[in-house]
Amino acid sequence: MKNNQFAIVPTDSEAAIAELKKIQFITATMADLKTVPEVYRALLAKSFPEVHSTAGLTHKFANLMATSQHNLNDWLATANVVNNQVFYNVGLQLLGFLPGQDFDLADPLLAMRDIHLPMVGDSAFDREALYYAWYLLLNTRGVKGQTLIENLTTRGYFVPFYQRPNQDKPLFFNGKAQAVFNTNELIRDVVYVEAPLDTDHDGQRDLLKVEILRPAETATGLKVPVLYTASPYNQGIDDAAGKATMHNVDVPLTAKTPDTNTYADVEYHSQPADLPAARSVTQISDAAEETFGREQSYTLNDYFLARGFAVVYAAGIGSVDSDGLAPTGDEDETTSTIAIIEWLTGKRHAFTTRDGDVAINAWWTNGLVAMTGRSYLGTLATAAATTGVDGLKTIISEAAISSWYDYYRDNGLVVAPDTFQGEDTDVLAAEVFSRSLKAGDAHQIKPKFDAKLAALTAGQDRTTGSYNQFWDERNYLKNVANIKADIVMVHGLNDWNVKPRNVANLWDKLQDVPVTKKLILHQGQHIYINNLQSLDFTDMMNLWLSHELYGLDNHAESLLPNVLVQDNTATQTWHAHDNWWQDTDDALDFKVQYKELVPADHPVDQRAAHFTDKLPDKLFDHYRTDLTAWQTDLLSEDKTSPLYDHRLLFKSWQAPSDQLLVGRPHVTGSVAVNQNFGMLSFMLLDFGSAKRLTVSPQLIASKALDLGYHWREDDLKDFKLAAATSPYKMITKGHLNLQNRHEPWHAEALKANEFYDFAVDLQPIFHHLLTGHQIGLVVYATDMKMTVRGNQDLQYSLQLNDLSLHIPMKPFE
Repeated sequence: MKNNQFAIVPTDSEAAIAELKKIQFITATMADLKTVPEVYRALLAKSFPEVHSTAGLTHKFANLMATSQHNLNDWLATANVVNNQVFYNVGLQLLGFLPGQDFDLADPLLAMRDIHLPMVGDSAFDREALYYAWYLLLNTRGVKGQTLIENLTTRGYFVPFYQRPNQDKPLFFNGKAQAVFNTNELIRDVVYVEAPLDTDHDGQRDLLKVEILRPAETATGLKVPVLYTASPYNQGIDDAAGKATMHNVDVPLTAKTPDTNTYADVEYHSQPADLPAARSVTQISDAAEETFGREQSYTLNDYFLARGFAVVYAAGIGSVDSDGLAPTGDEDETTSTIAIIEWLTGKRHAFTTRDGDVAINAWWTNGLVAMTGRSYLGTLATAAATTGVDGLKTIISEAAISSWYDYYRDNGLVVAPDTFQGEDTDVLAAEVFSRSLKAGDAHQIKPKFDAKLAALTAGQDRTTGSYNQFWDERNYLKNVANIKADIVMVHGLNDWNVKPRNVANLWDKLQDVPVTKKLILHQGQHIYINNLQSLDFTDMMNLWLSHELYGLDNHAESLLPNVLVQDNTATQTWHAHDNWWQDTDDALDFKVQYKELVPADHPVDQRAAHFTDKLPDKLFDHYRTDLTAWQTDLLSEDKTSPLYDHRLLFKSWQAPSDQLLVGRPHVTGSVAVNQNFGMLSFMLLDFGSAKRLTVSPQLIASKALDLGYHWREDDLKDFKLAAATSPYKMITKGHLNLQNRHEPWHAEALKANEFYDFAVDLQPIFHHLLTGHQIGLVVYATDMKMTVRGNQDLQYSLQLNDLSLHIPMKPFE
């Protein structure tokens, strides 16, 4: 294990001792202890909160080795001093590390350094040094990726704190909220927020079902902040409807009618709607009339429920027990999302029942809100932030869409999220329209939703794939200047569902917005990262949310790196950076123009290189059902590969030293096609034999992460190196409709067999290129995983002297 810990707040000895007293590790009776070993014994005794007898402690101590020859009981019996070797021998075991396997009892300090664990350098401890070393140990992460204080929490250390008065809660230790709230006594309420919408046109404003989990202390006056997750999946999904709506992608690419469109022609302008009057309120109650059992939770939210935060889930318009029609990303969906925040901050009504006139306020909250969640959930958090809604202090958006066009399209082409060929906005709407799962509701609402679905199908325009007003309405990047909430963004560099352009464009636009922003880039696909062994993500978010929602001056804004990137060449390795590519300059930005790029499998003296997109029918059918085989054959350098003549493969020089490839790879060139339409696809590769990280975290231990005491659990995972070496790694992709050579909203004429210049940005990257490795560029047309697949007789020619590739680079340090 290699520890990457970014959430420890630097604390001096005096402050550390004060904090230990606050959490009762140092008690008044310790002042009467005469020797440092006696104090050490007292600290150790408090480290077993599950034990309530001297005999039990004796047994626990006997299972810990203090030296290679003495267990802890035997050593304590004769100890005169506490040295760092004994302290860290015992400390490593308390953290779950095994002597003889993870460290050597003869030299625990070596392991502390190798694992990157914080430690005190004193060889022998006086009382103050012992307390400070203990403070650091409590804040040190163990084998399961949790700190020792979290480990003690799961064994009941903070149970006595449950009874503390409200004025002593929440409790913070090293800048982070601690689990002093009894999750067995959570209050679960259901309310119905009235949104300023009537999307199902029934003459009444849409009501939105909201599920609330809050600490019992709120019933006696404690006001807490809220973690709000807007999840269209929360009340269930209609898989059958989604599958029935999927589009056939085995259709031909067609020519677009050339136009003179500018952005002004496709810009969306909001139109005020005539709204029904708000419901009348005859009474205001403090008590909800409905509750619920088990919510569809996010484990990060579960973690914070034990630490003094309320959690709110809402599925939004078109979901079970709510009104409205699912719209996939439009302005109404954003309005419905922030309606819940407006209720939490006292600016909107909610009701105790679906049909009632009894209003209820969020009297139990301090009015400060954070939004959490991945994918569609993170997308709605991003959308909400771009409204500048009051009360939204921060969002933690993971794998979030910033423009729906960049999710379902690419430079004038219909391009699917990976593994979801045929999906589009109408498919997603049909899937999350969970009102269809309730027969009575579905019976009366189906005609209206069918009309909504038809409007989505028409507006998304799969025929041309061009950017239009439909997509402009769903482009949150236009409104980034409105953002007032601080932002943490998390994204996978191998996420081909919500592709990296979504987070890169948002990060880029945020550079001019006066909010605190943090970016975490991992090597995974479309995943959560709060259960990784090698990164203290949950602690980082605790530091962040304690600062944002409780106003704690814990320096989260400066302690957390601006950009944190997982290395793609080694396990459990993360690097902090000031920025992504925005801080590159002439000295660091090695914009490599590969004029020397030549086909790896063609003679170098050809003026142009050629490939055809048409495959034999049998081979085409094979690749349709085996996408892995298609990509393997596409990237193969073997001349016998079935796709040898269906792509161009180029290689660069061998890297003379390690480099960081950052930002947007840019390809320019000149292309001709034998029809008046066509497309190009691109892959950027890292060629070089190496064992590479898996793109999905691997299970280390099932249900190993306890999120509180007698509370919920999560699996422990992390990325590992594959068992076998591989010859290459696909770094990124890009696609281009040749009729959209300049803008996605402007279709240009294309004459058969004439050369046209093109320029395209590939999906952004942050890639560690090892010494001796080569950059590869593959140019092809049909992407079996993402584009339409017409298997047409399209033949492409590229001018070799015009083809170039530009990649911003930083030296690897």
